[in-house]
Amino acid sequence: MLENNLWYQNSIFYEVHTRAFSDSNQDGIGDLNGLTQKLDYLKSLGVDCIWLLPIYPSPLKDDGYDISDFYNVHPDLGTLEDFKKLVEETHRRGMRIIADLVVNHTSDQCRWFQEAQSNPDSPYHQYYVWNDTPEKYRGARIIFIDSETSNWTWSEKAGKYYWHRFYACQPDLNYDNPAVREELKSIMRFWLDMGIDGFRADAVPYLFEREGTNCENLPETHAFLKELRRLMDAEYPGRILLAEANQWPRDLRAYFGDGDEFHMAFRFPLMPRMFMAIAKGDSTAIVDNLDQSPEIPANCQWCTFLRNHDELTVEMVTSEERQFLWDFYAPEPRMRLNLGIRRRLAPLLNGDIDKIELLYAILFSLPGAPIIYYGDEIGMGDNIWLNDRDGVRTPMQWSAKANGGFSEKLTGNLYLPVIQEGKFGYPQVNVEAQINDPNSLFNRLRRLITVRKSHPAFSRQEIEILYRDQPEIFAVQFSESGGKIICIHNLSSRVQDIVLPDLQCNLLTQSTNQTKYGIDLPAGKISLEPYAYVWLSHCL
Repeated sequence: MLENNLWYQNSIFYEVHTRAFSDSNQDGIGDLNGLTQKLDYLKSLGVDCIWLLPIYPSPLKDDGYDISDFYNVHPDLGTLEDFKKLVEETHRRGMRIIADLVVNHTSDQCRWFQEAQSNPDSPYHQYYVWNDTPEKYRGARIIFIDSETSNWTWSEKAGKYYWHRFYACQPDLNYDNPAVREELKSIMRFWLDMGIDGFRADAVPYLFEREGTNCENLPETHAFLKELRRLMDAEYPGRILLAEANQWPRDLRAYFGDGDEFHMAFRFPLMPRMFMAIAKGDSTAIVDNLDQSPEIPANCQWCTFLRNHDELTVEMVTSEERQFLWDFYAPEPRMRLNLGIRRRLAPLLNGDIDKIELLYAILFSLPGAPIIYYGDEIGMGDNIWLNDRDGVRTPMQWSAKANGGFSEKLTGNLYLPVIQEGKFGYPQVNVEAQINDPNSLFNRLRRLITVRKSHPAFSRQEIEILYRDQPEIFAVQFSESGGKIICIHNLSSRVQDIVLPDLQCNLLTQSTNQTKYGIDLPAGKISLEPYAYVWLSHCL
């Protein structure tokens, strides 16, 4: 069943926040057993691979990305035995599962850092980056500009400054130390031996520091990442490494190496341009980004996405474009965070199901493996009044029952409040109601996934962009055995008339809001409704 080593190239990924998904023991916190109980739901959606956000012991100052023990499961979420059962049950259903691997830093509550601060002669002191002043590596940018003023923080216990690229509670590991490099390999082997199918590696550009540089994308970083890939290829063939590297395409390309570094990487710069395109009714931003994207090795793949557990980053756009996106999608200050927008997909589009379906169709027509963020398949809302990124990490809404069916706990608080009121509240937006509604977002998305997975051409990198002189349209053409696939999307609020290429085409699928009367394939003409799409196949 699980023997195809290129399985990731045409897979549908689903990002799960275990704490937010399903509570099996009624303590108000989602857990591994709760996720295991919902695997059939994910299978029915068409998911091929589950991506787990951090499940490790943590003080949870950064929602689990501040890890205190890399070799265990947070007790809130279950046990190692629960994790093994989850992996086994996932595989039994023909799906795969990858986990977050936080490579850049630990929690300041990690035993390694506690000993490093207290004992300068401890081997763990050399696990971290220290300096007597905060003046070193001044070329490195501060990532969390809303909350951090420096990449150095003073440790009273150590009598030195320690280096961190993220929050001060997350001291960076010292990868110049061979013991740290071996420790990370041990961590990888520990989880791979449990049967997981790979890792989404967090914050990989920042592993090494060098004076006179911005301390990102350094040659030493790439050399070590290639070591990790060699380990996986030799000892765990068929498992994957997915890079979280929020970089420009010219820098991101290096993380694929010659097909010997990461198998996959997120296509960060493309994501805000999809939102810009639908806001302006103009595909130029998407087309320009695709035109500028570098070729990648044949055994690699992009990961494409609309939203995830972090803010919608608008870092890699111009200052004018950033202001436009903020004004359009985040008019209230609470909707913004760092250089981004802390909103879910459905609220960004005001709950307009046709626009949401259109954006998914665009996502699925792009080269790469798409990722769905939990709850976005039903159009869940957000809570901008929660701290940091918690507003997009609220409990999954399964039904109209108490707590949205997430938990049967009726006294005390859930780990975060479920969204109860308004058009995104769980009485209106939940899985149970949508599964039984053929026109629901869930079923629209499921139909799209079914079509996409039936055509391996969607996994290919080679595409032709059509109708460049009609910017209201975003259209791509894929070649497949025996013909072509053409995907045409109307980004505007007006009907768009399309003259098809001189080909014989069949209708593969269309958006729910596109009437059949606007499609005359024998005449080679389509009148595409506002925010509608059609996919055509077997164009000979």
